[in-house]
Amino acid sequence: MRASDERTEAEHEGPLIRAAQYVRMSTEHQKYSTENQAEIIAQYATRRGFEIVKTYEDSGKSGLKLEGRLALQQLIDDVRGGKADFEAVLVYDVSRWGRFQDADESAYYEFICREGGITVHYCAEQFENDGSLSATIIKSMKRAMAGEYSRELSAKVFTGQCRLIRLGYRQGGPAGYGLRRMLVDEHGVVKAELARGEHKSLQTDRVILQPGPPDEIETVRRLYRMFVVQQRSESEIAEALNAEGLKTDLGRNWTRGTVHQILTNEKYIGNNVYNRISYKLKAKRVANPPDMWVRQDGAFEPIVERDFFDAAQRIIQARSRRFTDQELLDRLSSLLADKGWLSGMVIDELDDMPSSSTFRHRFGSLTRAYELVGYTPPRDYSYIEINRALRAMHPDIVTSVIDDIEAQGGAVERDPLSDLLCINDELTVALVIARCHISPAGGMRWKVRFDSGLRPDLTIAVRMKDDNRTIRDYYLFPWLDLSQTPKLRLAPDNGILLDAFRYDSLNAFVELTRRSSLRRAA
Repeated sequence: MRASDERTEAEHEGPLIRAAQYVRMSTEHQKYSTENQAEIIAQYATRRGFEIVKTYEDSGKSGLKLEGRLALQQLIDDVRGGKADFEAVLVYDVSRWGRFQDADESAYYEFICREGGITVHYCAEQFENDGSLSATIIKSMKRAMAGEYSRELSAKVFTGQCRLIRLGYRQGGPAGYGLRRMLVDEHGVVKAELARGEHKSLQTDRVILQPGPPDEIETVRRLYRMFVVQQRSESEIAEALNAEGLKTDLGRNWTRGTVHQILTNEKYIGNNVYNRISYKLKAKRVANPPDMWVRQDGAFEPIVERDFFDAAQRIIQARSRRFTDQELLDRLSSLLADKGWLSGMVIDELDDMPSSSTFRHRFGSLTRAYELVGYTPPRDYSYIEINRALRAMHPDIVTSVIDDIEAQGGAVERDPLSDLLCINDELTVALVIARCHISPAGGMRWKVRFDSGLRPDLTIAVRMKDDNRTIRDYYLFPWLDLSQTPKLRLAPDNGILLDAFRYDSLNAFVELTRRSSLRRAA
């Protein structure tokens, strides 16, 4: 028997309790290494009479979602399947269990363990996870704080990335054919070329794009000439390049899609464009409208003349305009009959097919175009189109509020990056739009998220009607009252504590911002 086991039995009467430990390390939290966690857990086990019989370890995994955390998934599966040969799970702290954006998700996985007769112990926390009221409250706060930390970190990182984009630095992603990523120091001096898969190691280093080998540059320029001057299609260009034995930057054959990507990416004329796709906090990828893009023109040395690039864009756009609505739908129907399913990628891979963006522009959304040809995707993606429309609506609503305040004599400053309003140099206001969601039972629900990174004095939540096209009402939430609440779920009626903040219009709020002149007392 090990000496530690002898000490444990000396301290605790009866047999040791069999336990498993779960440890997790994410790349942004190196100080919480799995070894450090295991050491604290071992000390806890020694004091409390646990014997660690199994280890579940997720190294380098984010705590935002269960997806990708194979060890935690295995733990839950073992508990559900009755294969767990232990009575407790020991975890370093609440955040190691997960930084789920929905605190209820963290509670759900713990409930699964408890339902299976297995207790969860947080070894480094200052409370006992004994089911008491105080433990439940503290644990709920810890879960919310764990998720909030990730949101605040995401907002700070995004702000920093936007600043670096405007300074001309590259943020992630491969360079692409004809370009190379170069590592520069804090003074802009080139240090080395980064090969594919390599990353900078110093915090102060940056990455820029530079023209690649002369033969690749010439291939890119020739590609543009074939498309603009010779009027050859993307597929014809791909066939010509493949016939010459040329490969892409990934060592693969050319396709219509890879040629089209070069013809439409602004990095080839030296522009730095960011935030075209959002993938924050492990949420679903969302294609952002152009007004949300962050850009810096002329950030890199171009390898394609601007005239050629603009001519290519005109050809691509004109290629779509010649079709009537019915012709577009007929082509989409033929594609559906041929493939059996539809997606934006499938549409964009065909030569004689307008791009997926054409269908979005012409019919309002891809989902609507699918409906018109009788296709129902395996998943409901309508929320993506609704969110895109609401994002497009947001600047107009903000502008309308500004106009109303200024009409009453108030002064408003608008932050161009965050849309945060500073009114009369006294009050900061954020405006969010809450999409109406229809629950499976047919009820209307709204989710309101508060920007803890900006910490506005007041958040105006605009609730949409069930059509998500017209405004239903407004909620004016003071930060002081809801500073500990990252988000709210609203129903049509929410009780006096929340509906006290509800207004049918913003007239009363605008009136409060009115500036009145005061006469000096005699």
